[in-house]
Amino acid sequence: MKVEAYLLLAIGAFFGVVCAIYWFLSYETSGTLMLLGTMLLGFFPGSYYLWWSRRMKPRPEDDPKAERADGAGVVATFPSSSIWPFVFGVGAATVALGLVFGVWSACVGFVLGGAAVIGFIRESRRGGLV
Repeated sequence: MKVEAYLLLAIGAFFGVVCAIYWFLSYETSGTLMLLGTMLLGFFPGSYYLWWSRRMKPRPEDDPKAERADGAGVVATFPSSSIWPFVFGVGAATVALGLVFGVWSACVGFVLGGAAVIGFIRESRRGGLV
């Protein structure tokens, strides 16, 4: 996890520098706060990953002397295709549009989202398509 931590910390440092330059050149508050938020979105998970990587045993990806066979493991099966994530996305988009255009379409979105959650639960318990 050290590679991921260093990558996120580098992203945070880059946006920190851009934020400072942007502030001193423009004195514009909203853009500076957005860049500050982007910097924090790099620093928070990056520092957490770095903290966690020091407490766990090294992965084969973190060992420079590791062989390709060290990272090999059991390949499990992937879940089958499902329509329910798409239905849930349509329901979430309809709820968001309902906040703009009217409560009646948000109700339709909640019904779609609820049906998607129930369908996904039923599908995962049965182990196949519903």
